[in-house]
Amino acid sequence: MSKSTPATKALEASGAAFTVHTYDYDPAAERIGLHAAEALGEDPARMLKTLMVLLDGKPACAVIPADKEVAMKKLAAALGGKHAEMMKPAEAERVTGYKVGGISAFGQRRKVPIAIEAAALDQPYVYINGGQRGLQVRLDPQEARRALGAVVAAIVG
Repeated sequence: MSKSTPATKALEASGAAFTVHTYDYDPAAERIGLHAAEALGEDPARMLKTLMVLLDGKPACAVIPADKEVAMKKLAAALGGKHAEMMKPAEAERVTGYKVGGISAFGQRRKVPIAIEAAALDQPYVYINGGQRGLQVRLDPQEARRALGAVVAAIVG
């Protein structure tokens, strides 16, 4: 497994301090983020999942704890839109340049609006997918917000 991905390169370019962590990715796992948290022995509140959505028909991204569900109305409002819905997996792969299970909020093919769950910023550190299945980056949530240029809002239901 390569530890250099567009996500890790984007983090390096941003000047963010982070560490890389690998685990045995299970393609049969029902919830990838919870599987990653368990595999790394971490609280699911610290394991943030990257969700690709369509915001008024255009790509956007939500970064939320693995044990939570995104509230689409809250997400749309946080990003200044009217309607948000989950993006189909094939479209998410095309838009981001990553495979499902390895989609990172960092280093996507094109810049999209990103919202991060406000409660995640209360954690001492968080994990976010590093751009490859079985690869996570660990960093300060404030650094993640800064590197992503993310809007901070309560976006979980």
